[in-house]
Amino acid sequence: MGKLRRTVAVVDDDASLRRSVGRLLNAYGFAAVEYASAESFLGRDPETSIDCLVLDIDLGGMSGIELQRRLKGVGVRMPIIFITALEDTRLQTEAEHAGCIAYLRKPFAGSVLIDAVKKALRL
Repeated sequence: MGKLRRTVAVVDDDASLRRSVGRLLNAYGFAAVEYASAESFLGRDPETSIDCLVLDIDLGGMSGIELQRRLKGVGVRMPIIFITALEDTRLQTEAEHAGCIAYLRKPFAGSVLIDAVKKALRL
């Protein structure tokens, strides 16, 4: 029996980036599920098991940092990789103190993201 694919959720309000990251993850053997907002991620089917979250910080509506806080507040402890186009050291410090696995600035190399996902999933 083959290994089960690990599921990585991608939350980004930029549809083209979300699709690109999803394709990259799929190409490396991960099952990618995509969400356009933090709210749509929270409204997902609760049966959808997520092993890792690739999360944009600057989303329309609820921010990525706020989503991380909400998840932590209800006891959800999945590894999070933040991605952002913002150059804000305060946000980066906040994300790192909250325990993110990686903080990647857009544009980032695909290999850097894959390495972060592997680290997050301890592969």
